[in-house]
Amino acid sequence: MVDLKGQYNNIKTEIDTAIAGVIDNTAYINGPEVKSFQKNLEDYLSVKEVITCGNGTDALQIAMMALGLKPDDEVITANFTFVATVEVIALLGLTPVLVDVYPDTFTIDIDAIEKAITPKTKAIVPVHLFGQAADIEGIMKLADKYNLYIIEDTAQALGADYTFSDGRVAKVGTIGHVGTTSFFPSKNLGCYGDGGAIFTNGEDLSKKLRSIVNHGMKVRYYHDNVGVNSRLDTIQAAILDVKLNYLNTYNNNRRKAADYYDQAFASCDNLQTPKRFEKSNHIFHQYTLVLSDVDRAGLQEHLKERGVASAVYYPVPLHLQEAYKDDRYTRGDFPVTEDLCKNVMSLPIHTEMKEEDLKYIADSVLEFFK
Repeated sequence: MVDLKGQYNNIKTEIDTAIAGVIDNTAYINGPEVKSFQKNLEDYLSVKEVITCGNGTDALQIAMMALGLKPDDEVITANFTFVATVEVIALLGLTPVLVDVYPDTFTIDIDAIEKAITPKTKAIVPVHLFGQAADIEGIMKLADKYNLYIIEDTAQALGADYTFSDGRVAKVGTIGHVGTTSFFPSKNLGCYGDGGAIFTNGEDLSKKLRSIVNHGMKVRYYHDNVGVNSRLDTIQAAILDVKLNYLNTYNNNRRKAADYYDQAFASCDNLQTPKRFEKSNHIFHQYTLVLSDVDRAGLQEHLKERGVASAVYYPVPLHLQEAYKDDRYTRGDFPVTEDLCKNVMSLPIHTEMKEEDLKYIADSVLEFFK
């Protein structure tokens, strides 16, 4: 699905030099490269504070801890997403409230959010899924109307722009009260292990976030908050600092690959290509088709026989997962999510794709329908 080796080979000298520098100075935890990366990512995002942490799941959990959410508080999020989004809600004793998504952008349905708000609702977690921004402007209006926190899950959309109705442009993850992301290796900005970050424009909130990621300390051995141990390793920060210089190029390469796929599949009635939300520039962490009257397993086997990877993100809705079954929900309550889980399929998309690769993949898909 991605070509991490090819990407590494193209920047090998810079990466190797960055790693060697960390080994030479032996500042493996909270070394200068961590501070450098945080500052450079702040500049890239035009956000006041970036706080790095151990992974994207930790980023979500720490954000909720810093906002002071309490057990039984309700947090609304999309049903069609990776489990980490609800996992941290459950771990903190909060109540996850699931809502459906739009069938074309796969992002959280604003009308469904408003219908789900109760006096116990304290936060909304919109997921910018597959590299496509949710309608964060509309969601922020709900936050203002009902006095709610917004935690943006930006793990799949780092670098995407959102254009407001007044023409203002901002990076996703910097618009809500807190933004979070993951640097898992396959992400658009990925390290060579685990890593994550939290973004905010709130000065007091940033101080609390920095404390929580480091055992609740502001001053060493003085614990002002209940915290966790969640740090970005210096080596990973050094790698990310190099790769950040290429993020716009990487995102543009993904868009070009998506454009090729779009054109190739335009005349195939069995394939719905990803919609580009007009307020955002999709960065295609995944290229996800919706299949119509297609044997998905058969298509995947056909592709496998031709050496073409494919994946299903996500095959089971969260409300039907064993760990998250809830008497409030039953099969059929989320028709869009349930339909997507049965019919989506993602194709390889990454930064190093050549036209001949794209042609072979597209031709292999279309061959199935002949």
